[in-house]
Amino acid sequence: MRILSPTRRSGSAAPTTAAFTIFEVMMGVIVMAFSISTSISVMQSGFRAVDSARNISLAAQIMQSEMEKIRLLDWTAINAYAPDPATTTTATLTVDPVFTANPVVGSRFTLTRTTSTPQANFKKITLNVAWTSLDGRPNTRSYTIYYGRYGLYDYYYNSV
Repeated sequence: MRILSPTRRSGSAAPTTAAFTIFEVMMGVIVMAFSISTSISVMQSGFRAVDSARNISLAAQIMQSEMEKIRLLDWTAINAYAPDPATTTTATLTVDPVFTANPVVGSRFTLTRTTSTPQANFKKITLNVAWTSLDGRPNTRSYTIYYGRYGLYDYYYNSV
């Protein structure tokens, strides 16, 4: 089967036909289908990357907010988190209402605090945020704070 289109060659009195074969048309369709399917998978990967970046930033903001609250506490309140030096305590905290005003955040993010006493007059506090991404993968981020009894109630943190 040929797709015909009449054309006239210069110097020729009779019209000739130029056309694509069915094989050429099918190859064009295959190339277009491959291009479209590839672009769709690239867009899906891009959306996952954007969702991941947003959630990591939001998790960092949640932990930073909680760290600022801890930083304002005195030693008596911090020591109550893990009063016995030999034990490590873990508590599930409520995410700040500033973040939970958005129902997606309130239902997806869980904040926990683990407190231990590595040395006398010194506390190690680890904040952990866990959430499930839109594609169902579990994610976590954590910050660790070191709090000294006679310090300036400042913290140092690292991201994991």
